[in-house]
Amino acid sequence: MLTIAVCDDEITECYNLSLKIRGILKEMKVSCVVRQFNSAVKLLEATEDFDIIFLDILMKGTDGLKAAKLFRKKAFDKLLIFVSSSRDYVFEAYDVEAFHYLVKPVEEKKLQNILERAVLKTEKQFRDFIMISRERQQKKLFLNDIYYFEIIGRVIYVHKAKEVLDFYEQIGVLEKNLSGKGFCRCHKSYLVNLKYVDGYTRQEILLENGEKIAVSKRRYDEFCRELMDYMKRNGGMG
Repeated sequence: MLTIAVCDDEITECYNLSLKIRGILKEMKVSCVVRQFNSAVKLLEATEDFDIIFLDILMKGTDGLKAAKLFRKKAFDKLLIFVSSSRDYVFEAYDVEAFHYLVKPVEEKKLQNILERAVLKTEKQFRDFIMISRERQQKKLFLNDIYYFEIIGRVIYVHKAKEVLDFYEQIGVLEKNLSGKGFCRCHKSYLVNLKYVDGYTRQEILLENGEKIAVSKRRYDEFCRELMDYMKRNGGMG
């Protein structure tokens, strides 16, 4: 089930957009919960883990762009869709990796197209996984939750947002299993999820959660190429 937030300080517009979203997803036979918020502060205080957030930009107090930046600082990796009466903030939306930018009044056909793409992208995130052997059991690891793998000897450490898991595997086998899934061997000891790369130098990679991992001199050029390819394939807006 999709969890969706709609945030707009205009109560009527917030309600109408929520109604349209519910109607379109019902026709698509996608079950969902849509919650309405009339301020960015209330949205930021919510405890739900939303899959998609529709954010008005021009709001009193904390505007949509400020709210989006705060979400990204908390390692929020789901879809942000801006809704605005102005086209003036399109480039700022790129800075917070917005999935799309809708201009008011929102056309229903355009909204349907965006929702279809968003659902496909969200479903893909939950489909990508690998199976590992841990504590005599087979365990499913969703790749979307992993920032990077750290390799020390035969032990692989899985670094997620709130925990670190470990299992035994050969690094060559793991690297092969992750081929084409958005991970790059940036160093003999690290396989990084390109989705969470926030910046880099020739010596290290900065991740969205604030952690830094090494990039080796001989793998630097390959890392840059793979990151650029990943960005082209997964560009946030279009």
